[in-house]
Amino acid sequence: MRIVIPGGTGQLGRVLARWFRSQGHHVDLIGRRVDDERLRWDGRTDGPWFEAIDGADVVINLAGRSVNCRYHWPNLNEMMRSRIDSAQAVGRAIAAASRAPRVWLQASTATIYAHNLGEPFGEDGVLGGLEPDVPAYWGYSVHIARAWELALAAAPTPNTRKVALRTGFMMSPDPGGVFDVLMWLARRGLGGSFYGGQQFVSWLYDEDLLEIVRFLIDHDEVEGPVNLTAPEPLPNHAFMAALRSAAGVPVGLPVLPGMAELGARWLGTDVELMRKSRRVVPTRLLDAGYVFRQPSWPEASRRLVSRWRTGELLA
Repeated sequence: MRIVIPGGTGQLGRVLARWFRSQGHHVDLIGRRVDDERLRWDGRTDGPWFEAIDGADVVINLAGRSVNCRYHWPNLNEMMRSRIDSAQAVGRAIAAASRAPRVWLQASTATIYAHNLGEPFGEDGVLGGLEPDVPAYWGYSVHIARAWELALAAAPTPNTRKVALRTGFMMSPDPGGVFDVLMWLARRGLGGSFYGGQQFVSWLYDEDLLEIVRFLIDHDEVEGPVNLTAPEPLPNHAFMAALRSAAGVPVGLPVLPGMAELGARWLGTDVELMRKSRRVVPTRLLDAGYVFRQPSWPEASRRLVSRWRTGELLA
């Protein structure tokens, strides 16, 4: 296959490119920091990169400002604009193609759902908004996610199937990812529960993410929003306890609100990423017959720790 990944120079794009190339597929990464001038792109503007879309089999659009930042207005505004602008540009490229890709997989996020400590949400779950007992700015994160998916839906690409990837926390031993940061905290005795630990964590093993992407490419009957999460989300306190057990760290100090705010500022991120409860399950994937390689976090965390220690990356 010919696969094009706009915004593919981040962690997820690199993992996908490495994996697909190892299977003999041709992969083009489009972004600001690529060697080929024809594939350079600012995430907004039409240009020579359109040619890579024409005749491709698959487009996987990952473009958009990272959520790993402080959630003040300039960053939230850039998150919104970068997602809408990039999705609209990819839509224009597909619409202009003489041979359009057969499938467009568009990054989205499990943050689109409401803060939830009750029954898990499938794809028809309650979307977030102005919710009681949560900070008001969380609603803007949901607004961004909704606008992102609306830009995908509105793109005039009738010959291309569209799938919105509502992804939870991807767990990979690659340097700089979520798992790498959690291991850094756990090994320093800071791997306890976060904000009381009752909020649910929806996570996904990296090998499952790759296999799901291939599954979605192959299954023409699946379109629209799809939850890319393991089928067993668990509370933060249990999630961190399993990670400590896998890492052989007997004790982890709990991260209390004041500590969390200071730590988030130091890391240049926002507490919403770990404080919001995302209890999300992959109903549509399970109904379509996908079988998870790592459905359970305790086993997945043991495998990830082993790979993290040996530097074993996928393909």
